[in-house]
Amino acid sequence: MKIKICGLFRDIDIDYVNDAMPDFIGFVFAKSRRQVSEGWAEAMRPKLRSEITPVGVFVNESLAKVAQLLNDSIIEIAQLHGTETEQYIQELKSLTNKPIIKAVRVLSQEDIVGAQDTVADFLLLDNGTGGTGESFEWSLVSKVKKPFFLAGGLNADNIEQAIVATSPYAVDLSSGVETGGMKNRGKILEIVRRMRND
Repeated sequence: MKIKICGLFRDIDIDYVNDAMPDFIGFVFAKSRRQVSEGWAEAMRPKLRSEITPVGVFVNESLAKVAQLLNDSIIEIAQLHGTETEQYIQELKSLTNKPIIKAVRVLSQEDIVGAQDTVADFLLLDNGTGGTGESFEWSLVSKVKKPFFLAGGLNADNIEQAIVATSPYAVDLSSGVETGGMKNRGKILEIVRRMRND
């Protein structure tokens, strides 16, 4: 089971994930309380352990900006949370040849079915715009053909249950490893340890 810790925005957050060693981390470039600048992400990238894959989170960003961050290896995967079309995803793939995650807001089973044929490499199933700390109805997840990241309200109390219910490729945590809106080293270490021991 792969693990993504999303929404790093302080220098010390990089130290926390380097200690914990999740598979992926997320830099949020979209407007959010966890938003980071391209300059900060570029400065942090060399400090991130090479075994950890950085993902950039975008909402309706220009193709040129996303492609540049991918091609400069500031991020290795683009995660799209807006209304990006299949044409947009296809163009981004042709510009970069890097993996793409398309986020899906899951309100019904049709939302998942409708996203199955995307040219993106992965889906990310969430309850809404991301970072809300609330989960969606996991029973809606069935017969997902594409590998997917499960997000939305995951924390140490419900993560095992979520994995059993949905069998995701990876789990994606943000607010579930925070205290007072800041990443918590202990929570990150604990969740990664538990996932690795399962």
